[in-house]
Amino acid sequence: MAITQIEYSSNFVKQFKKLTPKIQKQAIKAEKLFKKDPFSPTSKTHKLTGQLEGLWAFSINYKDRIIFEFMGQGKVLFHKIGSHDIYKL
Repeated sequence: MAITQIEYSSNFVKQFKKLTPKIQKQAIKAEKLFKKDPFSPTSKTHKLTGQLEGLWAFSINYKDRIIFEFMGQGKVLFHKIGSHDIYKL
């Protein structure tokens, strides 16, 4: 299942702009891979639990993640980006 459309929350856009250029490049590369195959082993896509139940996350690199939601019909919404701190509400 390929992703046909990605939407970005305003929170995601703010967090993305605060990342270093190196991590921004890694995030763009990870997003392209995710769009082709959301469940690629490289992405380490996983379901979240607890207060974030219903959301998913995938890896950009060892430390950074993107939290997202499947919206149906090939659409996803990216909620947050950053280190493990983004899991805290």
